[in-house]
Order: sequence, then structure tokens, then C-alpha cells
Amino acid sequence: MTGSRRRLFLLGPLALALAVVVGVARGRAPADRFDHWRHRELFPSCQSCHAGAASAGAPLWPDSAGCAACHDGKVERRVDWRPPSVLPATNLRFTHPTHAAAVARRRGADSALACAACHTEAGEPRMQVRLAVPRRCLDCHGVRAAHLEAPDTACATCHLPLPQATRLAAADVARFPTPPSHRAAEFALGGHGRAARAGPGAVAASCATCHAQNFCLTCHVNALEVPAIQALASDPRATAIKAELRAPPSHARPDFQQSHGGLALARPATCAACHTQQSCLTCHTSLPDAARGLATAGAGRGAGAVVTRRRPPSHGQDFTEAHARVASARSATCATCHVQDFCLSCHRPDPASAPAGYHPAGFLARHPAAAYNRQTDCSDCHNTRAFCTQCHAQAGLAARGPLRSGYHDAQPFFLVGHGKAARQNLESCASCHAERDCLTCHSALSGRHFNPHGPGFDADRLRRKNSQMCTVCHGAAIPRTGGEAAAPDAAE
Repeated sequence: MTGSRRRLFLLGPLALALAVVVGVARGRAPADRFDHWRHRELFPSCQSCHAGAASAGAPLWPDSAGCAACHDGKVERRVDWRPPSVLPATNLRFTHPTHAAAVARRRGADSALACAACHTEAGEPRMQVRLAVPRRCLDCHGVRAAHLEAPDTACATCHLPLPQATRLAAADVARFPTPPSHRAAEFALGGHGRAARAGPGAVAASCATCHAQNFCLTCHVNALEVPAIQALASDPRATAIKAELRAPPSHARPDFQQSHGGLALARPATCAACHTQQSCLTCHTSLPDAARGLATAGAGRGAGAVVTRRRPPSHGQDFTEAHARVASARSATCATCHVQDFCLSCHRPDPASAPAGYHPAGFLARHPAAAYNRQTDCSDCHNTRAFCTQCHAQAGLAARGPLRSGYHDAQPFFLVGHGKAARQNLESCASCHAERDCLTCHSALSGRHFNPHGPGFDADRLRRKNSQMCTVCHGAAIPRTGGEAAAPDAAE
């Protein structure tokens, strides 16, 4: 064999790191593949059929007429073989002529390396041809690691970034093998980010070989803010490699629902990878401070984590009976998830709707006693001035003057005992009455001069407690017990 024939026609370094030809990645050869071994005695040189492996411009595949010279139906059975009409689906940047020229420059034109160095397993005869043998390529280029564990710098030597590998279809990308490092639990949680960063604004070549921005968007909603992701080009075929966004183990802890706010404040960047502000608003009625640094969902961002609002563990089956006590003690906690309309759906429902709501059946007939006795605070749900006045006016129970019948018709002589009612629940009176109504009778300066003070009234004690209250009726001349007037701001 001449020196030119002994040149190396190796496939490039890491020739089959992903796929030289799709048939190899699938682990099987095409059904019509030429049987080199059966023809081993006919072709002493690979270049007899594959001249393009060494010479640029020459055909890589043999002419079908050469096959017919023997397979004419007389000497050998007739065959109908045609060279491939399209280039193989590959992500290699390798060509035979350029690689042969590179070997010649490095090792000399008379290199003993030949096609078998890349197309047969070590120790096999020359014509036990395979499309390529990755281990042989790795050994030649000094890479001692396994095929899919090669250093990051070795990938780009032989492989194109995914967007440049235009011959690959999405189905081909989906069949890319998964490197062992990707199966580690830590890799998905944070290890992949550290491996992807090759420097400021750069991404590792090993990541770019298989992935594009579209793949990262499957999980990262902050992709627009991550330099390593922005360093990748966009390619929709990247989503053929399926990724599933899973909650980290910390989210499964029983107390995570109560403690996640503090964790978000301590490590906001961790949350920003998967969550947008809309994640928080699924449960929170307003945007928490910890969420203000998160991105807003919209065009150009992935969906990220989809949050489902769940009932807290504290809200057991009997929580309906106990929630009032909890809400009274920690109303701010309730306000994290609930707005007033949620409470009013039970506590002040539409009368025409079912179920009846907060008040039991027949409550309307006895609500005056409940309001008077303050079984509950009506003003928690009702605007007592507007709500009560409107209902009573529609029922014809509105009083036409301060001393006329109306609300108090159930007690014919209510006027006689109204002072006791006022002292017990003055807020109820203030729902309808203004101060001027009281002063019609109880002013010390005008009107009927009825004494509003009940038995045992201690004017001096109340004056010392709040003298301003006395000025409503008495003005600046607040009388003492002995009848002597005193200034409202006089100190004892």
C-alpha cells in the first residue's frame, strides 16, 4: 500500500458522541447495507470504492455500475443498489478529506493509520467495517474518559451546536443518549447550572451540542435573566428532549407551606428559576414582599411551576366550627389567602341563594333582640347605618321624627326606657341617631332640659376621666357636684 493510501481517514474526535448516522444511534444498520466482510478479498483498498474519503470533490460512495459488473445475473445474482440520495443525519462537523489532511500535517503523509483505525473495533480484521467506533476516536485524541463522559472541551472539537446541525430532525434529537452525569439527583436541582456556566455570558460546549434555549424554557422562567441560557441559540427541536419540572424535596416537608415565605426572602434567586409572581398570586391575595423580585409571566417566558392552591393542614374537617376563634386571634394570617368577599359568601349571602347562610332560619323576626344583646357584632358584616335604614324604610318602619314611632314599635313605651338601652349599646343608637337627636331633650342649654344622668351619677369622676365629653352639653361651664362651674381643662 502506498503512502497516500495509508493516510488516516478517521472520523473526527468523539465521532459518535451522539450520532454519526442515525442508524448507529439506534444500534442497528440499514437493511440494505453492503456486506464488506464477504467482499474482503475483492477490495484490498477502501479507496477502491470510497475515493471521496481522501480526495475532496470525489464521490464518497461507489458507482452502482461497478456493482453491476459482477452482479449481472450471470456471474452473480443481480442487485439493484443505489448510493444514498441524501447526506446522513449527523451533528458532526467532520469531513473525511479535511480530517485526512489534518492527520497528514500532524503525522506525515506516510502515516500508517488507515480507515480501519476508525471503522473497526480494536483487534478486528480490516473489513469488519462499522460506521464508526467512538472508542477508537477517543483513544487517538487522548481522551481516556468514556464516550459520554468526555471533557466539555472535547465535544466542540467534533460536534456542531444543535442549531447548526440542520440535518437532524426532532426525532433524531429525541434519541440522543443521556450522559450518566445527568441521572444524578443533584444534577437536576442545581448541578446542571454549574456545569453549564463556562464563564461570564458563555455556555459549556457540551450543553450546546444537545440543547438550545427552547429546552431551558421548559423549566426556567427566568431564562431571560440567565447569561448561560441566553448564550444558547434558539431551536424548537430542542424540546424533543423531554424535561419534567419537579418540586425539590424541600417542598414536600410538612411545614413548607408555613415556612416558604421565610425561605423565599432568604434565597429569592432559588425561587426565581421556577416561579413567577403569578405563582404567588395563586394563593396570596396580594403580592408578598418576597415575590417582588420574581419575573412576571408573559411572552418569551416558560410556564414554570404550576401552583395548586391547597387547604392548609390546620384547616381540618371541623375547621368551620373553629375558624372564628382563629380568625379573631390571627386575622393577618387569614388575610394572606382570603379577602372579605370570601367571608361574606357565608356571612352575608344573597338572600335568594341557597344555603341560607350565616343566620339561621327565622332570624329576621328576632334580630332586634340579637343586636341589642350583642350576641354578635353586626357591624362586622353590615354597614349598620345604611343597611338597617334601607331595610326599615322599605318596610315602612322609618320614624318621621326623633320621638315618633318607627324602629322601636315592639316596645310601646320604649322612650321611657331608652336611656338604659343607650347606656348598654350606644353604638346601636348611633346607627340611626345623631347627637342632635339627643340634644332635643337632653341639652342643659336649650330644649326640654331633661337630665340625661341616671341614679348615682358621679359628675366629678367622669369629668376627671374625660372632660371633653361634658362640653357637648354644658359647653365650657362644666358644673361641679357643688354647683360651681369649672373650666374643661382644669386639673385636679
